[in-house]
Amino acid sequence: MVMNPLPPHHGFPAPGAPWIPPSPTEHLLHEAGVRGDTEAQLRVLAGEELFIVAPKAEVDAAPDMLTWRPYRDQGGRSCRPVLTRGMLPPWHPEWVFHAVSLKWVAEFTWRDPYQLLVVNAGTPAQSVFPATPAHRALWMRYHAENDRPRNDRLIALRHGALHGPLAYGLACGVHLAVGNGVPWNEVGTAYHDYSRELELLRDSWGITEPTRWREQLDILLEARNSPAEPDFVLRVRERLWAGLGEQPTAELWRETAAGHAQDIGVGHGTVKDIEELVRRIVRYEARFRADGLLPPDGRVGTTVAYDYGRAVNLARWGLSARFCAPHEAEQAIVHAGALSRPAYRSWEEFSAGYALGRVLRFDGEEYGHYYRSNVTAHRLLTESEGSPWRNLPWR
Repeated sequence: MVMNPLPPHHGFPAPGAPWIPPSPTEHLLHEAGVRGDTEAQLRVLAGEELFIVAPKAEVDAAPDMLTWRPYRDQGGRSCRPVLTRGMLPPWHPEWVFHAVSLKWVAEFTWRDPYQLLVVNAGTPAQSVFPATPAHRALWMRYHAENDRPRNDRLIALRHGALHGPLAYGLACGVHLAVGNGVPWNEVGTAYHDYSRELELLRDSWGITEPTRWREQLDILLEARNSPAEPDFVLRVRERLWAGLGEQPTAELWRETAAGHAQDIGVGHGTVKDIEELVRRIVRYEARFRADGLLPPDGRVGTTVAYDYGRAVNLARWGLSARFCAPHEAEQAIVHAGALSRPAYRSWEEFSAGYALGRVLRFDGEEYGHYYRSNVTAHRLLTESEGSPWRNLPWR
């Protein structure tokens, strides 16, 4: 049994100042707590990720073991602590977090029938719940009724970046933040959670240590991760447009792109691939216009947004995995924003460039998850009053 092991929290007010909840989650929990509505608190928790603190060295030594340590509160009661995302403490190299659900908490083996669940211990957002079998059965029911996808919400933290170059850079990575159900404006303790971050970086990026993370980040910032062919054919169209003073026909664009490919000595098979790529882009852009990702006369000039947007998230993932310190992640995010600005004329253009880069890489004209998630994020970001795209000018 240990005393409360949690590091210092975000969100403490200055002496005499009112407490401002860091996100709507903590606001709802606090309001329900003030009126004594335990059911409302649990229904909020049922739809959110909860976090358990752990020493990094311990997790590294036994990555498949999740240890949840109890502590004694000031009254001597045995408690098990969890945090909501908005109450996670500032980043620390030696503390990491596991993400769990209320369902996981309910299914945990509670050997002491008098032990308590404490949410956001020691903060103005603290909530305390008995954890008897009957109470945990209710938690399971609330989870079943309130668990919902987190990939259709635009989330921000009040203590996160909202203005300036860092916020601008983070806004360039917001597609994936929406898709992953995490705050768009945070550079901090956790993105998913520590173990999941290590797995993601290892399996999807081949990254297992800081040097490799930096190499992959630089490749994204230099727009060298995505295939070169899409921007090759898009540049051909831009040159044709400039020369003609109007949009070239799809046939002229395709023939010119194929001719340029032959001129630089590529093989016959690659030339055919270039021609088919032009056809695919024409079809995707038509669908973009139908779904509002492009205006009726819009087109995509470059797909570098896809690499820059992922660079923002790779910086955040590296920070969450403890492969870098906050200042290094923030520098990369600011740099990604600075690179994005001259490549496009608006957030909407940036979004369309990001979407085209992503679907050409992964969608295969199936118009499945990779396509639909772009549409969802684009609509949220262009229509929501709280969107960074509505509050940060492109230039």
